[in-house]
Amino acid sequence: MFKLILFCIILTGVNVDNGLLAVSPDPGSITIKKSQDFKVTGDGRSDKWKSTGWVNVTQQGSDQSGYQTKAKVLYSETGIYFLFDCEDKTLTSAMKADNLNLYEEDVVEVFLWTDESFPVYFEYELSPLNYELPIIVPNNKGTFFGWLPWHYEGERKTQHETSTAGGKKESGSTVSGWIAEFFIPYKLLVPLNQVPPVSGTKWRANMYRIDYDNGATHFAWQEITKSFHEYNNFGTFIFE
Repeated sequence: MFKLILFCIILTGVNVDNGLLAVSPDPGSITIKKSQDFKVTGDGRSDKWKSTGWVNVTQQGSDQSGYQTKAKVLYSETGIYFLFDCEDKTLTSAMKADNLNLYEEDVVEVFLWTDESFPVYFEYELSPLNYELPIIVPNNKGTFFGWLPWHYEGERKTQHETSTAGGKKESGSTVSGWIAEFFIPYKLLVPLNQVPPVSGTKWRANMYRIDYDNGATHFAWQEITKSFHEYNNFGTFIFE
């Protein structure tokens, strides 16, 4: 009887529990639940996160580290929230300023392509030491470059925090993992189309991680072949 009930739950795509993975009938899409705004603390302690399940951000290629990475996503009237939980052993993170090449060290990344008719998307990177890189990326058939936001202040600025488990939040520290939590306000995404989203809106998106314990190991929610900028391989966020 238990197996039958579990099978029915999987078929209907219900999130059974906050600690389990979110199940979707389409592995290329997830439903983004709506939430009231809440404080970003860097450890995912808000009860709001209990309303949605985890999705796997899986390792790409043959050079496997064995680390697990998972993420959650929520949206509100004012912006979109992300929570990453990254298993790790060493924090490879020495950069101590925003807007650097954070992808050359441990990092999590989110790409948001809000309108498929217009190959311009938002890219956000966050390091374990809580340094960020927010850029808009025009991508002309694989030729792309990022542009930093202008007047990046007030209601246009992100909220972001990080924390570690099993060790200190410092470069080279031995840890068991780290967490990244951040909020991207819709006002930062202007003038991208379909912003803010409403119920039923669909954005193409992908979620990534790079870890450098043993060279660069890449992780992605939706499979990539060569680059995180393969926007035609993005999955779909469906707003509840």
